[in-house]
Amino acid sequence: MDSGADYGWWGFGSLARVFFVNEQACTILCPIPHALADHPAHQFPLLIIHRQCPNQGGTVVNAEYSVVADVLIRDEIIVAVKPNIQLTGGMQVLDATGKLVMPGGIDPHTHLDMPFMGQVSCDDFASGQRAALAGGTTMHIDFVLPVEHDLLAGLEAWRKKARHGVMDYGFHMAVTSWSNKVSRDMATVAAQGINSFKFFMAYKGSFMVEDDALLRGMERCAALGALAQVHAENGAAVAWGQERVAARGVTAPHGHALSRPAALEDEATGRAIRLAGLAGARLYVVHVMSGGAADEIAAARRHGQRVVGETVISALALTEDSMWDSNFTVAAAHVMSPPIRSTAHRASVRQALAGGVLQIVGTDHAVFNSTQKAAGKEDFRAIPNGVNGIEERLHVVWETMVNSGASTPSDFVRATSTAAARAFNIYPRKGSVAPGSDADVIVLDPSVRHVISAATHHSAVDVNVYEGMEVTGKVVLTLSRGRLVWDGTNLNVTAGSGRFIPMPLFQSSRPDDLGAVVPGTAPTCPSGHRVKHADTQRVATLTYA
Repeated sequence: MDSGADYGWWGFGSLARVFFVNEQACTILCPIPHALADHPAHQFPLLIIHRQCPNQGGTVVNAEYSVVADVLIRDEIIVAVKPNIQLTGGMQVLDATGKLVMPGGIDPHTHLDMPFMGQVSCDDFASGQRAALAGGTTMHIDFVLPVEHDLLAGLEAWRKKARHGVMDYGFHMAVTSWSNKVSRDMATVAAQGINSFKFFMAYKGSFMVEDDALLRGMERCAALGALAQVHAENGAAVAWGQERVAARGVTAPHGHALSRPAALEDEATGRAIRLAGLAGARLYVVHVMSGGAADEIAAARRHGQRVVGETVISALALTEDSMWDSNFTVAAAHVMSPPIRSTAHRASVRQALAGGVLQIVGTDHAVFNSTQKAAGKEDFRAIPNGVNGIEERLHVVWETMVNSGASTPSDFVRATSTAAARAFNIYPRKGSVAPGSDADVIVLDPSVRHVISAATHHSAVDVNVYEGMEVTGKVVLTLSRGRLVWDGTNLNVTAGSGRFIPMPLFQSSRPDDLGAVVPGTAPTCPSGHRVKHADTQRVATLTYA
C-alpha cells in the first residue's frame, strides 16, 4: 500500500534514542497474566517479551518494518524496543510470544453522542470508547457539530460529552455555514488543538454548505495550515433523487440506496478536489464508498495534488444487498451515507486501499438502535443514518485485506494507525511502537478465530451490521498509555480517564507524501535485513542504512 501524503510528525525530544535489531518473521503462543489489569501504569515498568523459544518469537510490526524485540514501557511511554532487555525487580511482564505487537489503532472517523435526524447516537464516549478498546483502537477522532452553526458552542458541548471517556481522543470541527465569525472561530478552534475542518456537500437544508462557502472554507484552511475534509455527495442531486424515489412509492430502506447512486459521490469528490486545488488546501476525503470516487483521488494524486483518501470498513466488507432485506430492522441497520454499495464497488475500494490510492481506514461509527431506526419505517428518508464499526474495525481489515493476501501486516498497521497519525500530525507520538511514542500497544493473535455478533460486542447498539462474520485474527491485549485495559476477555477502564490529544497545525515545510520515510522521523534498521511477511511474501520497502 502506498502510504499517501504526510503532513508532519511529532518530535521525540529527549527520548529520541532508537534501538535496532535483526529482523525475522515468526509466530508462537503464550499465556497473558490477568492480574496486571489491577495495577495503574505509572507504578511499574512494563515489559512485553517474546523470548520463550530460541528460534521463534513475537514480532513488533510497524508501518515501516517488523522486528523481533522486547518492548519496555515506563510512565505511559515506550522507552525501548530491542532484544533481550534485562529483567529487573518489580518489572511486570506480558509474554507476547507468537503474536504480533502493533501500535494501537487510530479511528479517524467517529460520531459519538451525536444529535442527528431527530435522534442521538446511542454510543456515548464511555460505551463507544469501551468498544474501541476491546477492538484494539486506542485513539479516535470525533466530529464536533456546531450548535446552531456556532463552532465554539459546539466545541464546548463536545468537551462535556467527552468527560466520561476512557481513552485518548481528538476532535475534527464541522463547518456548516459561512460568515466572518465562522472564519474567526476557525482560528480559535485551531489554537485549541484541532487541525481539521469538515465540510458537508450533502444533507441539504441542515449540514450542507454550497460551493462558495466550501471554497472560502478551504481557503481559510490553507491559510491556517489546517486540513479540509469533505463528505462528498452532491446534496442537491440527493434531495432530487429522494423525491423521485419516494414519488414512485418506494418507502423501504433500499430507497436510500436508489436515491444516492455512486455517480453523486463521484461527482462531488471530483468537484471537491478541484476546489481544493483552487484554494491551495490539503484535502481529506472521508468515507470513500465508490470506485469512481477512488479514481478521482488517484488522478489527483498522480498530478501531485495533496489529497488523502479514507475508506471505512463497511465499504470493505458489506454490500448494498442488505438494504433489500425483507426484515426492516436488518435493512435499516445498514442505512448510512454515502450508502454501502455493490460487490463491484467493494472490490474497487479494496483494490484502491491495497494499491495506496486510499490510505486510511476508519469506521464512520454512528449507531442508532432498532427503535431509533424505526423512525423511518414508513419513509426511508427518516431512517437515521449510521452503522457500527469502532470495535470491529481492526478485525474486519485484517480479514478482508491481510487474510485475503491483498496487504501485509505492515500495510495493516499503516492503514489502521500510522497513516492517520501522520495525516493529523501526531506521528510518531501515536501510530508507532518505538522509543518516545505513547504506550498505546496492541497484541494480535493471527490464529484465533471468532465470530462478530451483537451478543458479544461492547457497543450500546442492539444490532451489528457484521453479524455472523467469521474472522481469523483477534486482538488479545490492548494497552492504553501503558495500562492493560483489555485482556482478550475483560475490560478494565476508569470513567473520566480519557485524554484529549491536541493535533498541531501543519507547516508548509512539511512533506506532502503521507507515510514517506523522512530522515529523522521514522525508526530505521541498519542491520540490512528486510522483512518478508509469510502470508504474502511481499518485502518491506524501507531501505536500511
